[in-house]
Amino acid sequence: MSLLTNVMDHSLDEGYAEAAARRKAAGDGGLPKPLRAKLGLAAGLVLAALVVTVGAAQARIAAPVVAKEREELIDRIDRETESADKLEETVDQLRDDVSARQRAALKSEGGGEQADLVGILSGATEVHGPGVKLVVDDAKEADSVAGGDARETSGFSDTGRVRDRDMQRVVNGLWQSGAEAVAINGQRLTALSAIRAAGDAILVDNKPLVPPYTVLAVGDGKRLSTRFQDSADGLYLHALQENFDIRTSISVESDLRLPAAPSVIVRTAQPRTEKGTS
Repeated sequence: MSLLTNVMDHSLDEGYAEAAARRKAAGDGGLPKPLRAKLGLAAGLVLAALVVTVGAAQARIAAPVVAKEREELIDRIDRETESADKLEETVDQLRDDVSARQRAALKSEGGGEQADLVGILSGATEVHGPGVKLVVDDAKEADSVAGGDARETSGFSDTGRVRDRDMQRVVNGLWQSGAEAVAINGQRLTALSAIRAAGDAILVDNKPLVPPYTVLAVGDGKRLSTRFQDSADGLYLHALQENFDIRTSISVESDLRLPAAPSVIVRTAQPRTEKGTS
């Protein structure tokens, strides 16, 4: 009877009793572990849905403001672009006016053929006559290279570009071969012209040029072409074509027309009078 009474009074093992006490003290509330995991997942999903909903609501509220700011920015860009175009047109008109006044001054002061010759040699007047047309273009598969000189990289054969120094040699070679007037992509060169680079762009008198570069040179066409191709600068251009796939072509033309230079400004030189004083 004492054994039966002990079993009835102590139906749970002490280990089970201790485990139940620990769960109660930890605040589990006696919930099974799978149920707690499901409740935690549900709480996480509710929180994520709340964050997404709040974000979407904020985006809908901010969308009209962003769209308005974007439209205002586009309008401002359009206005500034239009203003810049008008200013550029004004500059071109003023340059034409200056060139016209310079040509008139040359004729009134020098007079006759001498004034015409001075205008041609200075680039102040439009000219036409026989000569050569030389086209220089980047390699067919040319592409931009980030930093440095493309020709100094191992991949230049795939990224060949005409450089400013190449055009300098071309122009100097044409002058030396007997050219009387030279223009690149419609930009007339004078004794004060400069050919420089700005990044990958070639500038002539601070105006960017886009390849292909078409060089027109007025002179004795056949003689000018032969002398240039046999010169050191012509051979240099041929080497660029052979070694770096730079594309070139030269042809003799019966009549070329070159525009006048936008403006010819002399800051230092003074005209010499008959008595030798200015």
